[in-house]
Amino acid sequence: MPRKQLTSQIEFTREMLPLDKTTPRILAEYRKMAWETFQRLPYPTLEDEDWRRTSLRSLNMDELQLVNGKTSDIQQDEIAERFFQPLTEQHQGGQAILSPEGLSIDLTPELAEKGVVFTDLETAAREHPSIVEKILGKIIDPEDGKFAALTGAFAKHGIFVYIPKGLEVVQTLHSIFLAASDGFAQFYNLMIYLDEGASLTYAHETSSLEDGQDQALTGENLEIYLGPGANLKFIELQTLSRNVWSFGHKKVQVDKDGKLDWVIGTIGSHMTKHFASVDLVGQGAESRVTGMFFANSKQHLSYKTQQNHLAPRTYSNLLCKGALTETGRSVWRGMIYVAPEAKNADGYQANRNLLLSEGARATSIPGLEILNDEVRCSHGSTVGKIDLEQMFYLQARGIPRPEAERLIVHGFFEDVLSRIPLARVKERLEQSINRKLI
Repeated sequence: MPRKQLTSQIEFTREMLPLDKTTPRILAEYRKMAWETFQRLPYPTLEDEDWRRTSLRSLNMDELQLVNGKTSDIQQDEIAERFFQPLTEQHQGGQAILSPEGLSIDLTPELAEKGVVFTDLETAAREHPSIVEKILGKIIDPEDGKFAALTGAFAKHGIFVYIPKGLEVVQTLHSIFLAASDGFAQFYNLMIYLDEGASLTYAHETSSLEDGQDQALTGENLEIYLGPGANLKFIELQTLSRNVWSFGHKKVQVDKDGKLDWVIGTIGSHMTKHFASVDLVGQGAESRVTGMFFANSKQHLSYKTQQNHLAPRTYSNLLCKGALTETGRSVWRGMIYVAPEAKNADGYQANRNLLLSEGARATSIPGLEILNDEVRCSHGSTVGKIDLEQMFYLQARGIPRPEAERLIVHGFFEDVLSRIPLARVKERLEQSINRKLI
């Protein structure tokens, strides 16, 4: 029986690929290969295990246009003022702004002199091809999915970060992807490569200005490599407007004794469908992934997480918490995989969901695939409503019900928020939670 098509087909053509005579060879070959993969792979349907609870039926892909030079009413300096000021700590090493107008990147001379590369992907491919070749398409393969291939083919712009061997960057690097709205599709790549013993804190936000009338689409491929002994704190926010459909493939590869601390906050969009994976490829590699989401109205937020233990004595810990109100919907599917050679692996995953209304729904599906006997792996999952005893306790002390609910929700998220290393990022998320509860 043929697969049932649940969405109109996108009408982009090969001639629309971001290719010209100046495109570096490595990028040109990658985009052509991604396009061929996109053409070959079928669109996902409800028959696919990873998409069983996420329908694309109402996405009108045939009406979308590529951004390709579309201008925006807001200028780059206005974007910096609006988005970076609330996130800026005392020490900022650089910022990147990717909007419909294009890409602008600033890096402090101090970090540039130390060999830090913070630039657009085309410049990186031209000036540092040997580094780019190690990561482009190697962490996220276009074969990983229809939308991974689509993004790889049509991402006109990308951000590339390289931290040299042994360099500890104490300043924070920031980037913002400001999505186009009303009938446009926009794609981008973000690549981060930390050489042996390097360390970095990086904050990235995917956002849009305001709710549009027509559907819009964003696609993102995030590829990160941590060399032996490298350390990365990566903070990611998604605050897209309610007409945007967001698709993302994100993977981090952690080598021997490397450490990853990844925080994901998802607040916006009409629909978010993201795949987030960590590959622990070297002995002693560690990862801690902390996720939070809050859905209301008709929002649908769906995450597939994967913790892959591919070497001995690796450690992973994942905590994902979500709150839902009105008719918000969430789907979380997690998997811990332990390879036969991953002796003494230690993995844990937990997903907790708080339902704040009768119409809200959460689906939580943890999983384990363990191919070695000498491991310690476990998982937990809960879906529940506000504790009536907690509500009674607060109201009995004169706190109005709306404020009591706010306190309970903030308490629910506190162990997630406490993991965020940047105070002002934490403030932004707390403010977003408050807006959802109004």
